[in-house]
Amino acid sequence: MNGLWNELLIGIVNFEFQHLIMFAIGGVLIYLAIAKEYEPMLLLPIGFGAILCNIPLSSAVGEEGFLTLLYNAGIRTELFPVLIFIAVGAMIDFKPLMQNPFMFFFGAAAQFGIFFTMMFALATGHFDLKEAAAIGIIGAADGPTSIYVAKEFAQNYLGPISVAAYSYMSLVPIIQPPVIRLLTTKNERRIRMKYNQVEIPKIIEILFPISITVIAGIIAPISVALIGSLMFGNLIRVCGVLTRLSNAAQNELANLVTLLLGITIGSTMTAEAFLNVQTLMIMGMGLIAFIFDTAGGVLFAKFINLFLREKVNPMIGAAGISAFPMSGRVVQKIAKEEDPHNFILMQAMSANVAGQLGSVVAGSLILALVPAVLATM
Repeated sequence: MNGLWNELLIGIVNFEFQHLIMFAIGGVLIYLAIAKEYEPMLLLPIGFGAILCNIPLSSAVGEEGFLTLLYNAGIRTELFPVLIFIAVGAMIDFKPLMQNPFMFFFGAAAQFGIFFTMMFALATGHFDLKEAAAIGIIGAADGPTSIYVAKEFAQNYLGPISVAAYSYMSLVPIIQPPVIRLLTTKNERRIRMKYNQVEIPKIIEILFPISITVIAGIIAPISVALIGSLMFGNLIRVCGVLTRLSNAAQNELANLVTLLLGITIGSTMTAEAFLNVQTLMIMGMGLIAFIFDTAGGVLFAKFINLFLREKVNPMIGAAGISAFPMSGRVVQKIAKEEDPHNFILMQAMSANVAGQLGSVVAGSLILALVPAVLATM
């Protein structure tokens, strides 16, 4: 009889205050997903996964737990991030960027926060170079890239890095406007930009993803898994003969993998791994990365305006982060508030798409350069 009671009460006996805290954190993520609609497809599964893994002696985790099996099959093998990139590639239209290649520069400038945060994390003395690089990549504003790099460089911090990346992506409409307004004047925010519609031949649309893959792959072979899957998804979209596959990638594949990815990431948020000073530091530095990404893009735009006859709206620089399409919409929203007749959405989206490419390239460079630097030390 005592054995029966022990089995029935085993969860209560092993329950600790830290588990309650993690339940609350999971609840907050679920609340933000439902009530505020902040990245609900990711924050809700992450929040529920955090609850599942913090139930004492949970059968969802552990050697035979289904969440552990999903982690080993989808995260440890890097399968989920790659599949997500195929889906994202199928969703992205690169034509606005091809019509205005100048926007590539904004996609590069807005990655400043990655490297600033990486150096900051290293300077704290709490993280080694690989861990600092994984923290810095939160600034890519690209969840799959953050997961991919964290898996390679800082598996022990995979949970907080992933949560920070996706949480701050969902908070872009809150994070970016104050930074933009702080760094720009009212007149700058009212700058109008001409948009020249250029017809892009079908062959160029098809050659673009192939060319980007080859060029990026030759420069940084370690980037092929990320950039190749993104460009493969886009090739499916633009080729014109795989409509059903393109639709499946954008819908069924994206939905299923996002669901599994979210709840699997949530399962890494155990109290032991999450409730520590390092996690709080990671969350704080993730916010710094997003702020400096935005600032880097805006300040770059202001700098090149010193040399341009036709000025660019500096807010376009803020759209150079990879949070597609939220950042582009934020920029257009602010522009419309300042001038109801100012329409810079296409330029903002061009910079936003460039940021998607820039974040993948930045992540690939970090994956390639950090081990090389460590090898010379």
